[in-house]
Amino acid sequence: MTNRQHESGNGGRRVAVREGANHALLDDVAKRIIEQLQEDGRRPYATIGKAVGLSEAAVRQRVQRLLDAGVMQIVAVTDPLQLGFPRQAMIGLRTDGDLEAVADRLAELEEVDYVVITAGSFDLLTEVVCRNDDHLLEILQRLRAVPGVLSTEAFVYLKLRKQTYTWGTA
Repeated sequence: MTNRQHESGNGGRRVAVREGANHALLDDVAKRIIEQLQEDGRRPYATIGKAVGLSEAAVRQRVQRLLDAGVMQIVAVTDPLQLGFPRQAMIGLRTDGDLEAVADRLAELEEVDYVVITAGSFDLLTEVVCRNDDHLLEILQRLRAVPGVLSTEAFVYLKLRKQTYTWGTA
């Protein structure tokens, strides 16, 4: 699951749906509940209930089942700039050996908030938030020191134009 932490435009919270989610829980009503929460993670259950045709208690139970099953999570989304992290970057990595083991090691680093295994010219992409350029350099050195990492390429963010968590459900 992606764990990016930026502005969301949805009430300061994000609802993320996990890959490989328990599809038995994802009937049409559950998907509509998720879509409601993606628009506003603080939306009252009574309001969601009216939108999807359920009681407040039924929505509460459904949301809890989705949370317990790991289908979604509801979290606060922060703006790194406002928290003192003005430097952000996407880093492409080329690796050798066990790709998933390298991905797991990268995911352990506190500054890394996103790790994805990719196809194409990079084996992995990571996103980092940093205090400044010196901090970014320190992180790059730590990434390069991870066994199996052959090379890195940093793409420094100059301006975030769009980021949304309201992609809906399949």
